[in-house]
Amino acid sequence: MTSSIASPARPLPNRIPPEILCAQDYELLAPRCMELPSHDYIAGGCGRDTTVAANRSAFARWAIYPRLLRDLTTGHTRVTIAGKGYAHPVFLAPVAFQKLVHPLGELETARAAQVMDSCMVSSTLSSVRLEEIAAAAGPDRWFQLYFQPAQEGTRDLVKRAEDAGYGAIVVTLDATIQIPSMRALRSGFRMPRDCVAVNLRDETPAASAPLGSGQSRIFQGVMRTAPTWRDLEWLLTQTRLPVWVKGVLHPEDAIALQSMGVTGVVVSNHGGRSLDGAPASLDALPAIRAAVGASFPLLLDSGIRSGADIFKALALGANAVLIGRLQLYALSVAGALGVAHMIRLLLEELEVCMALAGCATVPDIRPDALIGHHIPVDHGHSPC
Repeated sequence: MTSSIASPARPLPNRIPPEILCAQDYELLAPRCMELPSHDYIAGGCGRDTTVAANRSAFARWAIYPRLLRDLTTGHTRVTIAGKGYAHPVFLAPVAFQKLVHPLGELETARAAQVMDSCMVSSTLSSVRLEEIAAAAGPDRWFQLYFQPAQEGTRDLVKRAEDAGYGAIVVTLDATIQIPSMRALRSGFRMPRDCVAVNLRDETPAASAPLGSGQSRIFQGVMRTAPTWRDLEWLLTQTRLPVWVKGVLHPEDAIALQSMGVTGVVVSNHGGRSLDGAPASLDALPAIRAAVGASFPLLLDSGIRSGADIFKALALGANAVLIGRLQLYALSVAGALGVAHMIRLLLEELEVCMALAGCATVPDIRPDALIGHHIPVDHGHSPC
């Protein structure tokens, strides 16, 4: 819902607070740096936030085996995904409307991604034009796509992404319906007037057909323009870029997408923002890896707060991970500097896990590095 009130002016954050001792500390400081309704909107998912909680608790069910006497002097975090090399497996997820937390929005995130050699996935619903984001980001940048009501609108976004030098299209398919969380609704969150999806300013809104007697507002209303398998088949013919699909939780869907020729999939429940009660992304990952085989590229998002979480995702089958909420928390606290620092901390935390678990490289991180074990989640003041 759009507010007629502009967001208040905020000073540009330009330093890392001394309280930041680990990556997750940005989550603790973020409420000081944004309006309460905005924080509740970002921190919440949908419904009662059941899946948001599940995403975090899934990581606590795994422990990492320490290993002894390994020579790790040639260790590194470089990865190769779909034939392309990346400096490390920490990517930045597509997060919409980043001007909610920083006046420069996605431009700051893009600058941090460039400095840290991190692949940034830019959202269709960004509050800065995709061309400006591309100019600020590093060479590893992808574009996240939502299907538009008309094919011309979708084709226009894809063409703009190609012209701007994005290296892949990541089409999100699990968010046809998004219901705000009770938390955001109770806070009275409204999107500020100056925070809009600028990439869609020239798009014609879908005409809403009147419902007939007995028709559903959901099935014959909202879902009338929802994409289908035919739309994805069409998209694959419209671009020369690799196409990824984001929002996969069921192995059968992953197999079908693999058969269609998509480059890879993102195992994701949209950070708990799509279906409240969906399984945690991490819980879905092992079955999807088993279904598609060892060589098919898989990314994972939802719930990651530490290098140990990243290690666990890699061990259970991901080739890389996408960082979502933690990206916004760091952006709100310290702008581009904060996002870059957050990535640096995650990488150092990951390297510590790798070193103590005897894994010199990311391919060395295998399922046998973990043991299923319930670890109580720390609800204290410091997550470190």
